[in-house]
Amino acid sequence: MTAVIDDGSWRRLNARMLLIHPIQEIPRAAPALIGVIAAGGSGGRRELWAAAALAITVGLGMLRWFTTSYRVTPDRVEVQRGLFRRRLLAVSRDRLRTVDASAHVLHRALGLTRVTIGTGRSDREGGGSVRLDGLTAAEATELRDLLLHRGVATGAGASAAAVGATAYGAEAAPSVTGATAHDSAAAAAPEAALVRLDSTWIRFAPFTLSGAVAVGAVAGFLANATSEADVHPSDFGPLREAVDWLDRAPLVAAIVVLAVAAIAAVAVASTVGYVLAFWDFRLTRNPRGTLHVTRGLLTTRATTIEERRLHGVEISEPLLLRAVRGARCLAIATGLRVGLGGERGGSLLLPPAPLAEALRVGAAIVGTEEPFICPLAKHGPRARTRRYTRALGGWALVACVLAVLAALTSWPTWPWLAVLALLPAAVALAADRYRSLGHAVTGTRLVARAGSLVRQRHVLAADGIIGWNFERTLFQRRVGLTTLTATTAAGRQRYEVQDVELGEALRVAEALRPGLLDPFLERDAPTGA
Repeated sequence: MTAVIDDGSWRRLNARMLLIHPIQEIPRAAPALIGVIAAGGSGGRRELWAAAALAITVGLGMLRWFTTSYRVTPDRVEVQRGLFRRRLLAVSRDRLRTVDASAHVLHRALGLTRVTIGTGRSDREGGGSVRLDGLTAAEATELRDLLLHRGVATGAGASAAAVGATAYGAEAAPSVTGATAHDSAAAAAPEAALVRLDSTWIRFAPFTLSGAVAVGAVAGFLANATSEADVHPSDFGPLREAVDWLDRAPLVAAIVVLAVAAIAAVAVASTVGYVLAFWDFRLTRNPRGTLHVTRGLLTTRATTIEERRLHGVEISEPLLLRAVRGARCLAIATGLRVGLGGERGGSLLLPPAPLAEALRVGAAIVGTEEPFICPLAKHGPRARTRRYTRALGGWALVACVLAVLAALTSWPTWPWLAVLALLPAAVALAADRYRSLGHAVTGTRLVARAGSLVRQRHVLAADGIIGWNFERTLFQRRVGLTTLTATTAAGRQRYEVQDVELGEALRVAEALRPGLLDPFLERDAPTGA
């Protein structure tokens, strides 16, 4: 290893970042730049003010490179930055969980990579990651191997092996040598490919609705821009004709046309987003105990996950995706950015793909297919009643309010009639939510499934469960049900088995973590002879 060594010396980011930092700084300073230019324009020196403001912005961007340095020691990763306010971020290497490398177009043009080193802290806590914006691809790969593949006897591993051989004498040397040989063989072995993107999976993109946000953002930006510029799109040929047709068309026909146009725009945006995000998607397993995910067309991204930090997987089936037999597969692991969602976060193990493929990948990750094919225990008629009560209760409340308003005021009757038309949808939602409920214990794993709009099957290893919560609302107590929640440091940190009988919840908890609940339970004393 030559580029990144855990020798404790301070290093700078690649000098090519001097070209990228100023470009990154300009959008951040755009409001200030506009204000300065506008203020300078009143004195007739607009160009001078603009040049001065731009020079200051570029200078600040270049200053980021000169004031940022990092080092990797055998115990910590440290980053210091700032000029007037010097800040030092130090993270212990035994807290590191993932290494996430990404490169947008400008980074790729200069052969650079942005590396984010994830720790066990969640996104919401802040400070949960170390970012090195400006390493070469070779340095990023070397840093990943150094931090996550610690078993290889190089860097810190070699030092530890040498210390062990010295401290425990010649008798310990053979075992150290054997471990080193095993690790060296693992390092030389190629990564095993678990999955690679199939181009036919793009057909699932329109059913993810991920493009809805992009379409909404673009529409909002265009509406605001045309309003500020006092430009009316309806003044232009094709748009004027379309607006005129919508004005003349019946209301129902206009609504249908607009809905079809919106659906088509979302479908196209979702497909484009799918290609940009998941092009050349690959999931591989390194013999040294890590999973490696790479993806992206314009902006590439590579995420490395330690398998010893992986405590399970999640099969996610949003309603539209489920309708076409599609699903995603996500990791339940410590240190991953679950708050950003599957696509943008680091937990994605498989993009929207056929359900059978998601189940296969999940089985390959956990090492057995049983949690994905086993029958799930139903939660009984009381759980089914709760589903119908909650779905129809909300519907009935809205319907009653609208009916009263229509009867006592001049409120139109069509909202009340529209709510009546939603009754079949409420019934279907309740039925589907009950069908989705289920749980099982397979060996040392908890399997829990729930949800309708987004059906989720969680497979959680027992050794990742650090506690149990038994939650019983007033209505659950009345019908003898409880929600069993497994707490863990991984993923969403809580996974529920909803609306089960208390005895079944206790059985599941005892089967997965025997004795954990003993201090909190009162057991009947044995009767005397």
